[in-house]
Amino acid sequence: MISSEARRRLAACVALLAAWLLSSPASAARPLVLWHAYREGGAEQRALSAILSRFPGGQIEVLAVPFEGYATKLHAAVPRGDGPDVFIDAHERIGDFVARGIVAELPSPEPCASLAESAVRAVTWEGKLVGVPLSQKTLALYLNTAQVPDDPPDLEALFERARPAPGGVILAHASGSAYAHAPFAAAFGAVFLGPDDTFGLATPEGASSIELVAALTRRGLVPEDATPSLVSELFGSGKASAAIGGPWMAGDLRAPPPYRVVPLPRLRATGRPMRPLLTVEAAFLTPRGRDGGAAVALVTWLASEQAAELRARVGRTVTTRATPTSAERTDPFLLAFARAAAEAEPMPSRPAMRLVFEPTDRALRKVLRGDASARDALAEAAHRFDDVRRPLPPRVDATPYVALVGVVLLGLSAVAARRAREAVATGALRRSLPAYGYVAFAAVAVLVLVVAPLVAGAATSFFAGRGDDARFVGLAHYVTILTARGGALLGTGSFYLVLLVTVLWTAANITLHVLLGGALGLLLSRRDLRGKAIYRVLLIVPWAVPSYVTALAWKGMFHRQMGAVNALLALVGVEPVSWFSRFSTAFSANLLTNVWLGFPFFVVVMMGALTSVPDDVLEAAMVDGATRLERLLRVTLPMVRPVLAPAVALGAVWTFNMFNVVFLVSSGDPDGTTDILVSEAYRWAFAREAQLGYAAAYSVLIFALLFVGSRALERRSAS
Repeated sequence: MISSEARRRLAACVALLAAWLLSSPASAARPLVLWHAYREGGAEQRALSAILSRFPGGQIEVLAVPFEGYATKLHAAVPRGDGPDVFIDAHERIGDFVARGIVAELPSPEPCASLAESAVRAVTWEGKLVGVPLSQKTLALYLNTAQVPDDPPDLEALFERARPAPGGVILAHASGSAYAHAPFAAAFGAVFLGPDDTFGLATPEGASSIELVAALTRRGLVPEDATPSLVSELFGSGKASAAIGGPWMAGDLRAPPPYRVVPLPRLRATGRPMRPLLTVEAAFLTPRGRDGGAAVALVTWLASEQAAELRARVGRTVTTRATPTSAERTDPFLLAFARAAAEAEPMPSRPAMRLVFEPTDRALRKVLRGDASARDALAEAAHRFDDVRRPLPPRVDATPYVALVGVVLLGLSAVAARRAREAVATGALRRSLPAYGYVAFAAVAVLVLVVAPLVAGAATSFFAGRGDDARFVGLAHYVTILTARGGALLGTGSFYLVLLVTVLWTAANITLHVLLGGALGLLLSRRDLRGKAIYRVLLIVPWAVPSYVTALAWKGMFHRQMGAVNALLALVGVEPVSWFSRFSTAFSANLLTNVWLGFPFFVVVMMGALTSVPDDVLEAAMVDGATRLERLLRVTLPMVRPVLAPAVALGAVWTFNMFNVVFLVSSGDPDGTTDILVSEAYRWAFAREAQLGYAAAYSVLIFALLFVGSRALERRSAS
């Protein structure tokens, strides 16, 4: 029987639950959800906040998603009915979004009635209007007014007239970026993507454009290995007379010299203008948002005249209005970018365009570093482009696979039932019930957070395609990976070559981690060491700093022209090293960065392990006449080995999957040779047409290798 007190408590809980359900957001009007990828605190984000604060249509939930993972989150959320009602993104992803069912056709063209016709065409897919254009972004020429007093009529005139600062360059240009190279390619008449979705840059014109940039770099007119952040730094500090950048670069300049912006000039050698790629930023409706009138009202408001005024005045971006806003008519900065946008080439929105950038980036870097001719590098880039776009594996019958899984599960169930009967018969189950209660929560957490994702990833590896086009292909991905995609077993990008690099990477790191960490741990454990507490804190600092921050800092230190490492080498008379132009130096740069990150862990482990070594054992060895080295090798190390072995296994797993360092420091350079398995899997998942099934097969192989390796290490340690 339930007591009256228990009944009262149960009734109170039911009343509270009912009140919560009645007041929950699910029962109220659902607010609109909008996603964007603007930088927090940036001008565009402030402009959007001001626009939304004036929206008369109701409450809006705004989520800022990092740009690197923006498309991936949309791919994962929207097809399942989750995610935003409205999102803001660039028009060149329209083809991919339409194929995945992420965007919906606008119910009416009314929101675009006052917008420029060219911008509306950019968000039209196969005759259907799928977005509302908001702003236009392209590249232009930033000029330091003190060093370039007159607007150059062509690029050659810029190099002739500029008066660069001592030790500076004339043009800060991200020469290794395909997007930044587009104006040079256009000046030679080359295109990135052919009309039949072929790699369009592998032509004599495309090769000539790269050769021009390489020549400018060799002459010291353009910096080597320049990234967008370095371009901003050089121009903002007065070390570059001019820079090629978009409107977003203005927000990155800190106390810059007086400057003005003009459209990119012509190229005297060809007589053609340098036409950059044009990106039209638009507001898109998801299928869920199209079903409600509030989302349509929101995209209409985002494209309104009032919103455009705020976007131009606060966000400093060129709008898509047919009639320019007052800010665009008076602000020289916006006027210059409006002229640049009018002359730019809209980026193709076909899905194949997204696949052009990675092989082109690699081809550019190979040529700029002198590793290959422009023609050979572009031919290799075309091959990579075609390899990624190869047809999907054929569909296979899933019945044998389902039957095999059923047999395996049946066998596991039989084994589990037999063990359960034995446990009941011997009373072991009853005695173990308290222990099961203690570990139940951890077991459920591991099942949900570890086992379930592993099973889902393994299942994904048997499928190819996306959305409604997904097909069951069985072991086709594994066969393709293990046969090196039909190429040389140790060719560039081959699974076996990447595996060898990964094993070398892991072995080198663990060896240095153990040696350096063990030596410092022994040193810090000495009783006569003064300032021990300070040293311990200082040695933990590299471990405490987030790995991606450390990786970016070390990448800057290894820059050939501006890096601190080459500056130190120059002090002792060593020539500057192009760290990322050769496998040996790029691998060494990654290795030094990861050793800096990893050795503190082994310092802590060694210091803890040394506390388990009894003093009387060491004193007995000393009495027996053992030297300090003999005591270390024959007493201390054998006693700390049981503690070090699990740490080595854990460190090996971490290092085997150390994505941050490889991706951020060398980015796989040169030519992908320093990529490890996990970074190669990432590229297949997020940079090569989102081939998630293929990337999942990579992940399963990585898991299998780590499982076998850790078991082997465990058995060796136990023997």
